[in-house]
Amino acid sequence: MKSLTVITALLAAVLFFGSHAVRAESPKVGQPAPDFKLPDQNGQVHTLADFRGKWLALYFYPKDDTPGCTEQACKFRDDLHQITALGAQVIGISVDNTSSHAAFAKKYNLQFPLLSDSKAEAAARYGSLLNLGIVKFAKRNTFLIDPQGIIVKVYLSASASRNALEVVEDLKKLTGHL
Repeated sequence: MKSLTVITALLAAVLFFGSHAVRAESPKVGQPAPDFKLPDQNGQVHTLADFRGKWLALYFYPKDDTPGCTEQACKFRDDLHQITALGAQVIGISVDNTSSHAAFAKKYNLQFPLLSDSKAEAAARYGSLLNLGIVKFAKRNTFLIDPQGIIVKVYLSASASRNALEVVEDLKKLTGHL
């Protein structure tokens, strides 16, 4: 009975805070990508300007080492050679800390930066923050950014299993590598 009460209270909190959360809009295609300055799993700080001159697949994900997030990260890992051959880089962002990112990257041999957005500011600027009051998560959204820093493709509620392949296919079209 206590379990049911706790579950009911948690569900009520999620529904209440979820319906009262600030719902920032995601940037649209054609708009400049919002800047960020965040540390990766190795403590190196990255900004959007670091990727100027290259295509960037910037993906937000809810939580390290969970089934969907692991699947998505491993798909990007497996397609990383294709993505870099098309002149692009991959970055993952969640609100997890750098230690969590380091363990996640090591466990799954992820060879791209996982940025820690512990204050959830970048996720909010990209309209990719789920703020439930007591807990915050990044939404599974991906932004394809051109070498000039302009958003050219937005994948809202991206599919963990198909997102990397969608990015590869869109990069081929956008870069003329069909």
